[in-house]
Amino acid sequence: MEKAEIGLIGLGTMGSNLALNIAEKGHRIAVFNRTPEKTDAFVANAGTLRDRLVPCKSLAELAEAIRPPRPVIIMVLAGQPVDDQIAALRGELAANDIIIDAGNANFHDTVRRFKELEGSGLTFIGMGVSGGEEGARHGPSIMVGGTEASWKRVEKVITAISAKFKGEPCAAWLGPDGAGHFVKTIHNGIEYADMQMIAEIYGVLRDGLGMGPKEIAPVFAGWNKGRLDSYLIEITAKALEADDPKTGRPVVDIILDRAGQKGTGKWSVIEAQQLGIPATAIEAAVAARVLSSLKSEREAAEKAYGKLSVTTFSGARDEVLKDLELALLAGKIAAYAQGFAVMSGASKEFNWNLPMPTIARIWRAGCIIRSQMLDTMAEAFGKGGAEVNLLMAPAFIDMMKQAHPSLRRVVARAAEAGLPVPALSSALAYFDAYRQGRGTSNLIQAQRDFFGAHGFERIDAAGAFHGPWGGTQG
Repeated sequence: MEKAEIGLIGLGTMGSNLALNIAEKGHRIAVFNRTPEKTDAFVANAGTLRDRLVPCKSLAELAEAIRPPRPVIIMVLAGQPVDDQIAALRGELAANDIIIDAGNANFHDTVRRFKELEGSGLTFIGMGVSGGEEGARHGPSIMVGGTEASWKRVEKVITAISAKFKGEPCAAWLGPDGAGHFVKTIHNGIEYADMQMIAEIYGVLRDGLGMGPKEIAPVFAGWNKGRLDSYLIEITAKALEADDPKTGRPVVDIILDRAGQKGTGKWSVIEAQQLGIPATAIEAAVAARVLSSLKSEREAAEKAYGKLSVTTFSGARDEVLKDLELALLAGKIAAYAQGFAVMSGASKEFNWNLPMPTIARIWRAGCIIRSQMLDTMAEAFGKGGAEVNLLMAPAFIDMMKQAHPSLRRVVARAAEAGLPVPALSSALAYFDAYRQGRGTSNLIQAQRDFFGAHGFERIDAAGAFHGPWGGTQG
C-alpha cells in the first residue's frame, strides 16, 4: 500500500478538520484516535477524501503507514496529554522522525520537549495554528518552530494546507524550538486586545448611544469596508445581526456577559512582564475577561452603587461614529505595536531571530486577527522604521496622528459617562507615555533613592548619584 506523507493523532474538532484539509490538498494521511470507533466514523464520513485517509488502530500501525522520516501531528489537549503522547510515540518512531505539537502549547513546554528529545534521534516541531475550526479545515495561518531540516520535511504539506494571501502561503518557519508557539501566544494576546476593544466600542454604541444590535450591526459592517477591514470586525457585524431561533431576540442579547479564556492571553501578559516590555492593552483585555467572570460580584456592586443610566454622547451621530471608528483604529495599532515589541524582545532574549515581516505576512489570511492593516505592517517592517516600535514606522505615525485625537475623545467621554473602556484607555495611556520625551519617572527615582538609597542618574552628568535627603551624595 502507498505510504502516507504524514500522520495525525487526535480526531477532535481541530484534528479532524486539519486531517481533511491535508487530504483535500492531495496528501495521503494516516490518522489515529485513542477511541478506534471515532477513527472509523471519521473515515466513513470523509466522503470523496476517504481514499487518502489511512485509519490506524495502534501507534505501531500509524508509524508503519507513514513514509520515513515520519512526521506525526499531535492534536490533543495541551499539557500532560502531549507529554504522554510523546512518551508513547518514542517507542514506535525511529531516527529522524518528527513529532509535531499543533496545539496551543506554552512555549516553555515546547522548549523543554526539544531538550528532552535531544540525543533520542527524534526531532520536534512546535506549530502554532490559528483560524479555529474553519481555518483548520480550509486554511489556517501556521507558525512553525523547530530545526530548519525538520521544517523542510513538512514544508510541502504545511504550505499546501495553509491559508493563502494573493497566492502566498500563510505559513512559515520562524525559528528554533519554541519560536512558533511563542508567536502564536502573542497572536492570541493581540486577539484578546482586539476583541476587547471591539466589545468596548459596542458598549459605547449600546449604552452611550442607546443603539440596539440591529442598528449596531451595519455600523461594523460599514467599518469593515474601510481601514478596519478585518475578520473580527466582519464577524462582529454578523453576530450582531443574528437572531436566536428560540426567542427571536438578537443572539447577543441572550448571551451571558461572562467571557471564557484558555490561557494564551495570560501567557502573553506573563511573558511581556518577564521580558520587561509593556503590553498594557493586552493586560487590560485579560483583566477585563477575568472581571467579566465575577458576574455575581458585579451584580451586587451594581445594586450597591446604583445602575448607570444611558448617557447619550452629544453631537451629531455621524461625527460620534467617526470618532469611534478612529478610536478603534488607534487602539488596534497600539495593541499590534505592543505585541510586535514583545516578540522583538523575545527574539533577542532567546536568540530566535524572529522575522517580523514574515510574521506580519503569514497573519494576513487564515488567522483570527487577519486584517488589511497587516499588509501595511509587513511593508513597514520590510522597509525599516518599525524595528524599534511599530508606532515609529512612517505609515503608522501618519495613521496615529489622524486617529489618536478620536481615541482621546472617546476615552474621555466614556469615563464621564461611566462606561468601562479599559483596553482603549490603556492603549491611549501607552501611546501618550511612549511619545512623551520627559515623563514623570524622575520623581519615582527620587522616591526610590529617598527610602532605599537606590541612586539615580542626573541629566547633566554621568554616573550614579544620591539626593540630599540622608543618603550618600554623589
